[in-house]
Amino acid sequence: MQEAEIERIAVRKPPAWPKDAVRITFGLVWLVDAILKWLPGFRSSYMDAIRGAADGQPAWLHGWFQFWINLQAPRVSFFAYLVAVVETLIALALIFGFARKLTYVAAIAFSLLIWATAEGFGGPYTAGAADVGTAVIYALVFASLLVLNYQCGPARYSVDRLIERRVPWWYRVAEVGRPTAREREPARALVATREGSMTSVTDGPTDAPRRVAS
Repeated sequence: MQEAEIERIAVRKPPAWPKDAVRITFGLVWLVDAILKWLPGFRSSYMDAIRGAADGQPAWLHGWFQFWINLQAPRVSFFAYLVAVVETLIALALIFGFARKLTYVAAIAFSLLIWATAEGFGGPYTAGAADVGTAVIYALVFASLLVLNYQCGPARYSVDRLIERRVPWWYRVAEVGRPTAREREPARALVATREGSMTSVTDGPTDAPRRVAS
């Protein structure tokens, strides 16, 4: 009977896979992008992209772009490889569901930095400007994943779920807020609550209701 109750509640609960599918699919997109960053063509055109983003920008932004050009020009290969490594780590963390909260926050910061440098804030915003850049859209997607993390709780298809069972503090880097026992095992927790309530009623008045051994 207990198994039947668990199954009935699980059927009524919305499936967990759609939100995980969104995360994994987005991770695959990032993985393709990361693979392209490892190709020689990215390193050879890296500084051209930074300098090109600075062209046509308003005068009050020249200092910002000049800072990044002066910082990276002497060590182009290092920064090109750094971008490739960061994008690869983000992609793998998305696909496997590792340190999701930390990954989303770091990816938002990284995406905004790319948008503000290599994409030139999506500008310059002059006649003929067609879009605001892709990196800022990526940042919004990561922010949406953070909201999903908060609304839906722990991800069933993730490495984080396995780690949280063994490392109690791991939720701090994986979840937005601390998940309750019911969020970790929602169906079984609800059945246990119901059984505990039924036992307390059927046992009759006593000094302390007896609990059913699990």
